[in-house]
Amino acid sequence: MSKLETNTIDTVSGTSTLQVGSTNTSTITLGVSGDTVNVPSGVTIANSGTATGFGGTNTPAFSVYLSGNVSLSNATQTKLTFDSEEYDSGSVFASNKFTPGVVGKYVISAGASIDSDQSSNCDQVKLSIYKNGSALRVVEPDFRGNPGRRANPTFSYLINVTSTSDYFEIYAYHSAAITGSGVFVQGGASYTYFNGYKIIE
Repeated sequence: MSKLETNTIDTVSGTSTLQVGSTNTSTITLGVSGDTVNVPSGVTIANSGTATGFGGTNTPAFSVYLSGNVSLSNATQTKLTFDSEEYDSGSVFASNKFTPGVVGKYVISAGASIDSDQSSNCDQVKLSIYKNGSALRVVEPDFRGNPGRRANPTFSYLINVTSTSDYFEIYAYHSAAITGSGVFVQGGASYTYFNGYKIIE
């Protein structure tokens, strides 16, 4: 292998296109580890091929939902069992936990429809995201003085994942004016869901 040392490569007079590599070329390497490849202001990079390794991706990512109704005991935190997957990039959702396995910042969202078969028995409703077994964020619609039959708490948070072992779960809670009444989380992709994805930093 020979080595060419020069400061500038330019086209010959009367031409405007410079090609690096030809029929014998399979790989072109620019610089070595630690070098900076500088693209000056005003330069346009036009890509007609396949670009890899640029920009990052929004994965791991997942989306799951609850397929059937789940009863809620009065004044008890109930872990929601999301049994239907819409997608799961990297197999990061299992045993009702989201375990990203990749450190970074994630947008994590969830929503639940908490309903009752009674006319008025939801004094307090909460939807919580737990990190590593402890409550991290809690959404609590205000029902004080006006108990209602249905609540639809939702949230979307930007959460920092600092360890590959971090995991996240969703819990629902209610306390009822009429104890023992039939309060439940309604199943269905439009009602009770849990999803998330890694942002590109």
